[in-house]
Amino acid sequence: MVLKVMPQELEVWYLLPSLRKSLAKIFIIDYKLSQKRASELLGVTEAAISQYVKSKRGREIKFLKEENEDIKKTADKIIKNPEDMAVYVYQLSKKLMGSKSMCEIHKKYDSVPFNCKMCKNSKKIEKK
Repeated sequence: MVLKVMPQELEVWYLLPSLRKSLAKIFIIDYKLSQKRASELLGVTEAAISQYVKSKRGREIKFLKEENEDIKKTADKIIKNPEDMAVYVYQLSKKLMGSKSMCEIHKKYDSVPFNCKMCKNSKKIEKK
């Protein structure tokens, strides 16, 4: 049986939790915000923020340096315009969906063909 994971499933199960984890840590460590304020900015509970900070959630993806730079820029945008948080996270998730980090997750949880059209890095993926 060949497992077929939809891109939306990868985004919801792995990318969004990992993004929230990274953003929560940036808000708390870099911006010195409380867990309460971070939860308000991300639209999640304080308990969720606690789990992100402790890496109990969102630990599947290890973002690359350039991806982390984009996440930091997004955090700054959210701090400046919190009402547009969903737009900024949406834009970032769309950018990261074809990233090398996401290709690794796709490879891990699906039978990925060599010519995968979902990832920008498909030519770098070796056939299983």
